[in-house]
Amino acid sequence: MKHRSRAVSKYWKWAAAAVLSMALAAPVSASTAAAEAPVKEKLTAQAPEKEVQDRRAAAAPAKERDLKHIVSEYQTRTPSKYTARSWKPFAKALRTAAAVADDTSAAKPEVADAKTALMTAAGDLKAADEGTFQTITNNTFWNDTDGNPIYSQGGGVFKFGDTYYWYGVHYRGAELYRANPTRKYDGDVSFVSIPVYSSKDLVNWKFENRVATRSTGVGSGATMGGAGWVGRLGVSYNENTGKYVLATQMWHPGRGGHGVLLLQGDSPTDTFDFGYFQTQITNSPTTGTGDQTVFTDDDGKDYLIFSNREGRSRGFVAKFRESDSLRIEPGVEIRRGAGREGNAMFKLDGKYYHAASDLHGWNTSVNYVNESTSSNVQGSYSSEFVLAGTEMDYSHVTQTGFFVTVKGTKQNTVIYAGDRWADFAWNGIGYNQWVPITKTGARPQFHSVSQWQFNVTTGEWRVGPANNYILNPDIQADRIIVSSVRGWRNLGGSVTNVNGGVNGSRFALQISNSGGVEQRRESVPAGTYTLSLHARGSAGQVVITGANGSQRTLSIPSSSGWAKRELTGIELPSGAATVTVRASGSGGVIVDQLSLVKTSGDTPPPPGVRYEVETAPAECQGTIDSDHSGFSGSGFCNGANAAGSYAQFTVNSETARTATVGIRFANAASAGARPANLVVNGTTVGPVSFETTGAWSNWSTKTATVSLKAGSNTIRLDPTTAAGLPNIDCLDVAAPAA
Repeated sequence: MKHRSRAVSKYWKWAAAAVLSMALAAPVSASTAAAEAPVKEKLTAQAPEKEVQDRRAAAAPAKERDLKHIVSEYQTRTPSKYTARSWKPFAKALRTAAAVADDTSAAKPEVADAKTALMTAAGDLKAADEGTFQTITNNTFWNDTDGNPIYSQGGGVFKFGDTYYWYGVHYRGAELYRANPTRKYDGDVSFVSIPVYSSKDLVNWKFENRVATRSTGVGSGATMGGAGWVGRLGVSYNENTGKYVLATQMWHPGRGGHGVLLLQGDSPTDTFDFGYFQTQITNSPTTGTGDQTVFTDDDGKDYLIFSNREGRSRGFVAKFRESDSLRIEPGVEIRRGAGREGNAMFKLDGKYYHAASDLHGWNTSVNYVNESTSSNVQGSYSSEFVLAGTEMDYSHVTQTGFFVTVKGTKQNTVIYAGDRWADFAWNGIGYNQWVPITKTGARPQFHSVSQWQFNVTTGEWRVGPANNYILNPDIQADRIIVSSVRGWRNLGGSVTNVNGGVNGSRFALQISNSGGVEQRRESVPAGTYTLSLHARGSAGQVVITGANGSQRTLSIPSSSGWAKRELTGIELPSGAATVTVRASGSGGVIVDQLSLVKTSGDTPPPPGVRYEVETAPAECQGTIDSDHSGFSGSGFCNGANAAGSYAQFTVNSETARTATVGIRFANAASAGARPANLVVNGTTVGPVSFETTGAWSNWSTKTATVSLKAGSNTIRLDPTTAAGLPNIDCLDVAAPAA
């Protein structure tokens, strides 16, 4: 539930003088439990002595983390890092909570009220600066801030106060796969624990505690160690009790089979205790749930998003009981049709989106989405559609996990957190793949990026410098042998994925009988790129074609074993790029780990003349602003949000000629790309699409070729939708050829 503040006035006067200095000071916070440790002695390359120490620490008595623990944690905050306006109510709530925590006679409602007020004020803290961009790299195993493996699957990230907490399940199979990701570990879902990690930036995660372990009681004398399955969980906060309630699936022969296990703790990182085990949710045709996640709405109400267990053809939204969150109220059916798993919910621009994956056992798929047609999360929804951007690589080789919505100072961003159940499906490296979601037109857009950068303060994101622009590059998206590989269009001959990729991966791409495949990416930024891959077998070639028709070819000689091939210095203009792989003859060429990475920074302007949009006779149908960094000159054009609200430049040319122009722009709109017509001397010469750059301070250059007449020319950017143009900085016009 939402942290709605309720007065605890009797403590304010007591605490005002005695605890003021404590609220503004920054003492060392209470120590936390040892980092998450492997179960077996030699599963990683860590020193055996350290593993033994970690396990001894794990066996130590659990520490209760109540209001006093929360207060000690928040006493580490520094006033200078926050705005004065947001700090004042926080400091007041902290003083009150400290007094309540020290009062051994305080009643439970008073403790709950003080905790709720503190968490509300902490959640409202505003950073004094604009934050920094942090890098998220997918397709790798993630570590916590101590360098230990993050084992967290089938869980969720929840913001309590000013901190994000990530809960998930640690399975034994995850350790085995991380140690040796060259085979499957079918069905090894032995439950180890539910760890919790904390973060301020959603990138750097600190291990806090194991909120539940195999010894955690689940009622009737049973423990979680006796469960046949634990997974798919989330956490909510109940302001009436001041408890944090964890809801997870559990199948336990000693508790009557399938159901939803509800645990509760006094803080986000507390050791949780048994609350209730609910085997049946009213209106669901089965006991337990299919897959489930926890969704908290803007009004603070908490809901369980789930499907029925057998067949999973029906999707439900059920409310947590408001009094204590220890019961799931009757479910409201919002979808019915094909079986789906990985049920999760996010909210964007006032609409709810229910997302789920194909039902085929932890393998990857597109995301299927139902959009709300009312303002009620339990109201009516549209028919199912595929989330755009998930088609070419099956949602970055994942199935639906959960979503995180970040409300930044400049924009709101939804993060898709996909589960890669590699232990059981053998479908690539890393368990957690996170990518941004924006709105393109009327519907959300999934951005499949291997690396990106995120600013949790402003909510802005941008593509990372090491991003691979090829989708399904490791040929891991298809879960079986196929004759048409996901993301690659057949060009004839024989095409298939084959067992045995480079470095022990599951699949590689085989092309024979003079055949070929191609992948077209519609929006690649201008710059210099490196193309690389691993290959074996007969000879072949890879051709990269830019939006202007330019081509570079990487020849692949025959090789009996895997060999890395690379082509550097590939100049690509902004726009579409096509990668084509062909076999040179009847023999089969086998390729894997394809990569197209930009090696240059922002595209330099073509040598010639720069025309600033804020300098007459340039025109801007909007305002000239300077509130986002990185622009040239003294400002940029912030056009009105309307079709026809143009930006226009006047360009002089000594002779009639063809010229390359570079339009420098920034676009962090949640609606994604903004289309416009390029109009030269009153004639539309073609469309131009200004794709998202992730942040308003992240500038990119769109190039085009235009015909100029001798003398004065007008070059106009005329938006074709009500969203208008992106921010326009300047126009660079290349000098005439010598």
